[in-house]
Amino acid sequence: MNAGLRAAIAVEARKAAASRVMASVTALLVLGVGALSLGMLLAAASGDEQVLAKLGPLAGVGGWAGLIGVVLQITAAGGLLAFGVALSWLFGREFADGTVAALFALPVSRPAIAMAKLVVYLAWAIGVAVVLTGIVAVLGFAMGYGVTDAAGVATLLRIPVLVVLTALIAVPAAWAATIGRGLLPGIAATVGIVVVAQVFAIADAGAWVPIVAPALWAIAPASVPAAALLTVPSVPIVFGGLCALAWARLQLDR
Repeated sequence: MNAGLRAAIAVEARKAAASRVMASVTALLVLGVGALSLGMLLAAASGDEQVLAKLGPLAGVGGWAGLIGVVLQITAAGGLLAFGVALSWLFGREFADGTVAALFALPVSRPAIAMAKLVVYLAWAIGVAVVLTGIVAVLGFAMGYGVTDAAGVATLLRIPVLVVLTALIAVPAAWAATIGRGLLPGIAATVGIVVVAQVFAIADAGAWVPIVAPALWAIAPASVPAAALLTVPSVPIVFGGLCALAWARLQLDR
């Protein structure tokens, strides 16, 4: 790693740490998912028919399996949108705030800046995955589920894997925010990914589709071959490369 990239990572990390947007998304992913999962479990325990219908097969599952299953469902649905918003801010804010012009005067290349943003984003996503898993574990003990077995631990570990994989498939939002020069194109691209993923999932043809496989695997591991998850990194590799190329060819007049 060259000095320019290290400097860019340090600067982007400070930007992200001071951002209210990133703080809000972090709270949504960590505290929001935990609180919503707890609320759904309590509502299901009280016999709320609407919640029971939304939970589907999880309605009759209790203990650690029920808690983790609800967390996985919520994370799979809302995590992609949250990560898309984060990426849209990381890349689109330079255009929205008018700071992109200053980047042309820096000694660090613009592709290096784009890569630094993605590195910071990935590190943040891994941190979110770890913290969310810890909160779910604490929540399970607080609800009296006690110590789980090895199978339960393996199920719990699906949470951080899902979070990181979901973060990876949101990377097209960074490219969209760059070529669209703002936050809204990135958010729109994220919504588009969610819609396409839902279509493939409903059509029962998403096991080998990178943007669908993580959610299907987390909820029903047997339905997705392990090799299918290896296709997920292709999304950040392709769109991360496109993003770096777009930043390399960036011009102020168009």
